[in-house]
Amino acid sequence: MAEENLNPIVYSKNVIEFVTVANEYCGFVETAGNHTTRSFLDKVQKILPLLYLKTSVLHEIESYEEMGLEKFVSEVDYNFLQQKIMNLLGQYDDFQEVFDPEMQFSDAPLTASISECLADIFQDLKDFLMSYRTGDELVMEEALWICQDNFRHFWGQRLVNCLRAIHSLVYSDLNLDDQVTGRKTDEEERDGESSKPDWLNQLFNNQED
Repeated sequence: MAEENLNPIVYSKNVIEFVTVANEYCGFVETAGNHTTRSFLDKVQKILPLLYLKTSVLHEIESYEEMGLEKFVSEVDYNFLQQKIMNLLGQYDDFQEVFDPEMQFSDAPLTASISECLADIFQDLKDFLMSYRTGDELVMEEALWICQDNFRHFWGQRLVNCLRAIHSLVYSDLNLDDQVTGRKTDEEERDGESSKPDWLNQLFNNQED
């Protein structure tokens, strides 16, 4: 199939770039246990703004409301990942929240968690990626719409909230290297440069057969 016959929505340049960054984010946070606290925060500090940018420039699409999509990230998966990140960050996981709707009803500062924010972002992105890799264009479009809608109303705010806390930690005088949970991965040594995942390349190859 010629490239011009590819679905102009799900295979557009902006969507492919978003998929690539989302895949990099999910792959990285899944390996949280292989990093020091410092190296983990350094990488997350760089990938979150890129993820926000790539999501915000996506064109709006319509939803097929009758289509119910499978959820791939279970509660067990979510809790396991969140716990792994929380163990890595330790005492640095909590931060004071200032953009919580409940703030107006509270006399005391509200506390949020970096690990919970990152796990929330992961959950939506991983569900999207698993639907996207099916190659079913209707499923891919609906998954993209759901991910965009959740970005607008939920995890986009979570992203910028925890980025504020991560920025504060990265540029603090704290000795974040005290907490070492394992060796650095090959991806970290390569400085995490983005490239299309193999399964995404395979989707293109299948479309062109």
